[in-house]
Amino acid sequence: MAEGEEALPPSRSWEKDLADALEEGGCDLETVRNIIQGRQLPADLRAKVWKIALNVVGKGDSLASWDGSLDLPEQSIIHKDCQELIDQLSVPEEEKSVLLLDIESVITFYCKSRNVKYSSCLGWIHLLKPLVHLRLPRSDLYNCFYAIMNKFIPRDCFMKGRPFHLFRLLLQYHEPELCSFLDTKKMTPDSYALNWLGSLFSYYCSAEVTQAIWDGYLQQADPFFIYFLMLIILVNAKDVILAQESDKEEMIKFLETSPANLDLEDIEDLFSLAQYYCSKTPASFRKDNHSLFGSSLLGLKDDDTDLSQALCLAISVSEILQANQQQGEGVRFFVVDCRPAEQYNAGHLSTAFHLDSDLMLQNPSEFAQSVKSLLEAQKQSIESGSIAGGEHLCFMGSGREEEDMYMNMVLAHFLQKNKEYVSIAKGGFMALQQHLADINVEGPENGYGHWIASTSGSRSSINSSVDGDSPNGSSDGKGVKSLVNKMTVALKTKSVNVKEKVISFIENTSTPVDRHVSSSDRVGKPYRGVKPVFSIGDEEEYDTDEIDSSSMSDDDRKEVVNIQTWINKPDVKYNFPCNEVKENGHMFPSHLLVTATHMYCLREIPSRKGLAYIQSRQALNSVVKITSKKKHPELITFKYGNSNTSGIEILAVERYLIPNAGDATKAIKQQIMKVLDALES
Repeated sequence: MAEGEEALPPSRSWEKDLADALEEGGCDLETVRNIIQGRQLPADLRAKVWKIALNVVGKGDSLASWDGSLDLPEQSIIHKDCQELIDQLSVPEEEKSVLLLDIESVITFYCKSRNVKYSSCLGWIHLLKPLVHLRLPRSDLYNCFYAIMNKFIPRDCFMKGRPFHLFRLLLQYHEPELCSFLDTKKMTPDSYALNWLGSLFSYYCSAEVTQAIWDGYLQQADPFFIYFLMLIILVNAKDVILAQESDKEEMIKFLETSPANLDLEDIEDLFSLAQYYCSKTPASFRKDNHSLFGSSLLGLKDDDTDLSQALCLAISVSEILQANQQQGEGVRFFVVDCRPAEQYNAGHLSTAFHLDSDLMLQNPSEFAQSVKSLLEAQKQSIESGSIAGGEHLCFMGSGREEEDMYMNMVLAHFLQKNKEYVSIAKGGFMALQQHLADINVEGPENGYGHWIASTSGSRSSINSSVDGDSPNGSSDGKGVKSLVNKMTVALKTKSVNVKEKVISFIENTSTPVDRHVSSSDRVGKPYRGVKPVFSIGDEEEYDTDEIDSSSMSDDDRKEVVNIQTWINKPDVKYNFPCNEVKENGHMFPSHLLVTATHMYCLREIPSRKGLAYIQSRQALNSVVKITSKKKHPELITFKYGNSNTSGIEILAVERYLIPNAGDATKAIKQQIMKVLDALES
């Protein structure tokens, strides 16, 4: 060592290693992360590290070909906002004019190249502020700003935007009590977190805290990590929020400004807790929403309805299958199959617990016992290390919206009890079957053959008996003969004796939020909290602007069933022979079958005696009107749709010529009223 040169203390030697690596060039983000290891970044190295994290090292000058014209219609607003930013910075007077021109040029060129109209509420000035502190050349300033906008600011980052619907689902998944409280107060995430997400916290945090947050966030290279930082800020304020007695505006202001309370020493804990919550979140949270970030041109309008109306977080069936096979501390699911018993018996995920959602209406006391049994089974499966065990509850329906109405009610029941880690299997059992078909499941040799089981004796290429040995010969209780299956079968045959002791279940400590969970959520965007409207009346003539349901059930018509078998089903309460009447006057011999929750139309197949197509399936709670013509009282019209604050939205119309129509409509009306009463309660 040369004379006079002091050795660096070991705790600071990593800074020299980082400086050397950056000086040598060609340094990638992984190398940088390995050297830094979460420690506070030296200010003089921050610019180089951020450029590596944003992948802009060596990028050319995007503004080189621009003529420099500052002539946008909103140019005066851009200039004013840029001037205000300059005034906030400690910049020598002689440098202010050059810096002002650089910032204004970056924003103007970005607007022109991306065809975006500037507005102060976009928060771009706050995004530029941490970059301006780095004293970057104009080309680097633009490249870094562009990369942040492209990689880390989600699309639709505005009021009622998709990113905030997603954040609400994440909050509900981890902190249902807090989410329910905020929902009750009608404090949606966009009302307090718009500038958190839009500025990556720079709007409220000090320059030093913002730099520290960005140091960690950019090194993560995971745009979704901002959601977990936001979550921790809410969780940290949970006790204060729940105890708040101030009005809504004051509470929003308190939440909105809460990041301003962060200090430098808080950042390490903030990231550690965010990592923990991240590890407890299903991968589907990211995978199913990846199009929020990046340069993808995929349209998101169709998906927005799903997130804004989603009852809870949705999990892909592929993740459900993979999660419970992995070792370690990852997310593991306890799957609850909510389909009717006959569907479950015909085939189900072998590790799934059966909870017949129809019991919620038909036999509430048995449903309550089933829930207790479910929670006990979940607890024991976790303790025994069963492959079926998991602290994350995932509810699986059939995959048909109109059939899953009561599963949605069960979901709402658990959410109102503030049960954390509640999710739904995306696409239901239909998606599971399709997924197994897509990966060519044909037998046990591929490791997936045991996933589908049957308790009714029927088998298929992907089915195996619940009571049989597991396909791989395992008999350790972790395969098909799992604790969950045994308890499920026992419950199904009513031979289980539910323990009298109280099952640990999180109590509801705040007012539950009324959420619309009808089967028509998918197509109608109903107003939450408005119950269905049902009426019976006369009609003089056909409405000409109504929707004919025949165009909505192409897939259903392909399903061929035995008419007598369906009539004899135990859940079919009424059968009305009739003729389906189309608007062109054509009539088709049919049968209307009514169950406790649905009405089915079976259209006879003339060339195949005794067989019929399932022409339509309609949830009874979606019937908004039943009408008849005075001159032809046997011609009955059923109208299906949504009720909202502006009235009734008709989504489908079906007409039938029914002998003894009075008896038929009376019976159907009584069944509908039972459904509506159950939904209201």
